[in-house]
Amino acid sequence: MVKETWRFIDSGNHSPSFNMALDEALLEWHSKGVFPPVIRFYGWNPATLSIGYFQKVEKEIDLDAVKELGLGFVRRPTGGRGVLHEHELTYSVIVSEEHPNMPKTVTEAYRVISEGILKGFHFLDLDAYFAVPKTEEQRNNLKSPRSAVCFDAPSWYELVVEGRKVAGSAQTRQQGVILQHGSILLDLDEDKLFRLFKYPNERVKERMQKAFKSKAVAINELTTRNITIEMAKEAFKKGFEEGLQIQLENYQLTDEEVEYVEKIAKEKYENDEWNLRR
Repeated sequence: MVKETWRFIDSGNHSPSFNMALDEALLEWHSKGVFPPVIRFYGWNPATLSIGYFQKVEKEIDLDAVKELGLGFVRRPTGGRGVLHEHELTYSVIVSEEHPNMPKTVTEAYRVISEGILKGFHFLDLDAYFAVPKTEEQRNNLKSPRSAVCFDAPSWYELVVEGRKVAGSAQTRQQGVILQHGSILLDLDEDKLFRLFKYPNERVKERMQKAFKSKAVAINELTTRNITIEMAKEAFKKGFEEGLQIQLENYQLTDEEVEYVEKIAKEKYENDEWNLRR
């Protein structure tokens, strides 16, 4: 059977605004039929707090701490909660809603795309599996998360190892295209992460941070090997190829494409009107 070819972009480390603008541009180009489905790997410079589309900055985020720690800040076009992008591999998948292998429901499409991440963990010899909320209470918790922190609880079909979440993803659908992007944690500075959010008091913060340890974990806490970013890229690229039954072809953006992405970054994702609204 001939496998479908998708593009693969390893765009390296970029500013938060460029990263979000490139995901948006890829979605737009794919919707116009000028770009095939694509998988992208990227990193962040500087390390960045990204927040979900619906999050309320004033209520949930300590912007002074973000500044003090020298972090970037950006609102994603996808839902979900706050993520500190630092020691991680970030990925995005852009594919048409009409693609024959994509289920119509968000949850099931999420499962199909995340199959690639699951396989990537297996290539790193980690026994990852999908989290599926079993009880009514667990399902209700997904609808109204108690915390502004993304890795605080696994969502439908999120990936866990030894019961703890190892990857966080979010999805949006626009112009007939699915954009799913997410974080695969290599290491995690919990103290830094918990400084970025607002809490009713110090006691609540301590309790939540303590509970967090039992819910989320980074790859390098689970293995005696030190998994580098290059090792992770290799494993997850192979994982996506196997999980989605595709082959990936390396692609470099043209100067015109980069220019267009920079325009979106400047006009939208560097703008307080976008980042601080709500």
